[in-house]
Amino acid sequence: MSTLNSAIESSPATSRWQRFRDSYLLYSFKRDLVAQLSLIVFIALVACAVLAPWLAPMNPYDLAQIDILASELPPFWIPGSEEAYVLGTDAQGRDLLSTILYGARVSLIIGFGAVALQAILGICFGLLAGYLGGRIDAFLMRLADIQLSFSTLMVAIVVGAVVKAIFGSATFSAYAVPLLVLIIGLAEWPQYARTVRASVLAEKGKEYVDAARTMGLSSRRIMFRHILPNTLSPIFVISTVQVANAIISEAALSFLGLGMPETHPSLGSLIKSGFDYLQSGSWWITLLPGAVLVVLVLVINLLGDWLRDVLNPRLYKG
Repeated sequence: MSTLNSAIESSPATSRWQRFRDSYLLYSFKRDLVAQLSLIVFIALVACAVLAPWLAPMNPYDLAQIDILASELPPFWIPGSEEAYVLGTDAQGRDLLSTILYGARVSLIIGFGAVALQAILGICFGLLAGYLGGRIDAFLMRLADIQLSFSTLMVAIVVGAVVKAIFGSATFSAYAVPLLVLIIGLAEWPQYARTVRASVLAEKGKEYVDAARTMGLSSRRIMFRHILPNTLSPIFVISTVQVANAIISEAALSFLGLGMPETHPSLGSLIKSGFDYLQSGSWWITLLPGAVLVVLVLVINLLGDWLRDVLNPRLYKG
């Protein structure tokens, strides 16, 4: 029995769990109340978005469930509300709670998808620029510098307008989610590329890289199997912040008419759809989705700040 227990305790899965349990990351997380609350709120928002088809009182995409006569009903705490609509309804008669849940799911899909595309492009370009150097490095970094000289939103607006002009409004609306992932991903890849390049320049002169070259390993294997794992800390920090930036970019594009259509709402398109009704007194159509967007972006940024401090001990003040 003791031999069996020793084997279990020494197994790779157990040792990995023990290393995580005793790690500085978990120790710091236990001491940071803001990070704990932010993670709880973030998990709750993501769970509500993922489970929207089961949690939402109705499907806002189903025209048979929409009652136009019930439009602009106020939330439950305002006189004139109806029990069936806890957070009221929008100008089209859709239940606002349902549209927020479905809209948050769309915003999160676009946010994570855009960051995945940014990371793939930025990591590949950063590895090539930092490891190969020379003309490849000069070309990729000048391309990144040119793009960074403009604001991210401006680049996204230009790319979005061009894509919409090429494919047409109807096609853009039908494939809005993958197109927005493409637009935002192309607009923000230089953040990853410059960070990865700086890390590669610091790593490629170390002994383990020289040893890998001596062994005859290919440049691709050295970059992706040996150098890349040692550059993951800044990538994790950037990814956390970039998810929030991507969600904000999607909301801004939707507000400007270059994002999700009102028939397939995201948090940004919900804010836009209710903006014209603020002066008529139906403030909840815009402010409630806006509040959810602010909370979502805030907790992601707080988690990103905590992760940055933990992964850089010189900044962490305990």
